[in-house]
Amino acid sequence: MSKSAYPLKMPNSVKAAAARLAKADGVSLNQFIAVAVAEKVGAMETAAEFLRRRAAKARPANLRHYLRRAPNVAPATEDAI
Repeated sequence: MSKSAYPLKMPNSVKAAAARLAKADGVSLNQFIAVAVAEKVGAMETAAEFLRRRAAKARPANLRHYLRRAPNVAPATEDAI
């Protein structure tokens, strides 16, 4: 596995919390942050792939079916732009 360095700036409170959690987990802060970033990347890539697969199955007729079933009412005041 190749590695590269990246200078990271974050709020002191976030760094302190991450350091505390890393220590409790028995890992270095660097390892803790690397794993957190890897988890986020994995989650986002998984979600993107899931949505791509779902979108590929979408058909205009399906949308029309659901739109016809929607009530014909004005949006709630809190939903209006």
